[in-house]
Amino acid sequence: MKLIVITQPHLYKGEATQINALCSAGLSILHLRKPEASEEAIRTLLNQIEAHYWPRIVLHDQFQLAASYPVRGLHLNRRHPDAPNGYQGQISRSCHSVAEVKQWKDESDYLFLSPIFDSISKAGYVSGFSHEELVQAAAAGIIDQRVIALGGIDQSRIATLKAIGFGGVALLGDVWNQPSEQFIPHFHALQRAVSL
Repeated sequence: MKLIVITQPHLYKGEATQINALCSAGLSILHLRKPEASEEAIRTLLNQIEAHYWPRIVLHDQFQLAASYPVRGLHLNRRHPDAPNGYQGQISRSCHSVAEVKQWKDESDYLFLSPIFDSISKAGYVSGFSHEELVQAAAAGIIDQRVIALGGIDQSRIATLKAIGFGGVALLGDVWNQPSEQFIPHFHALQRAVSL
């Protein structure tokens, strides 16, 4: 089961240090999502991340930077629904319904489906799915190893999502809300949970 971490939407001091620490601890996929950040701000952050970790990063914004940095891929969503012309790398996409997963699965390397549970990081962003609906979508082959659960996920919910048939989990609030002394130990606990 994949474990993906999504950055907080705002830039902050010490962020690159935390990203480097997560990658050093074994994080293999980091989604860099900064919807309000300029190209220069994203470039500055990337330059503070150790270069050998760039192939673990998926850009949500400022797609043109993929021409300068060997990133893992691009993530498409409602703000940025299309990859640049000629882009040949990995593509992931945000989906908010089972129907969207069906629509985009063949054109994507993997998909986020959200919010599975009420969001930890976005107030008022509540789940739109019942457990039964998710189980039925998995039984129909719609939810599978290429579909990543997002929204309100913490360690206690990973086993349930694996049992449904999701191929991974994407976390935001649960990771970044940890006190500094628990930041990496908590990440290690999440790694153990997805590998069980």
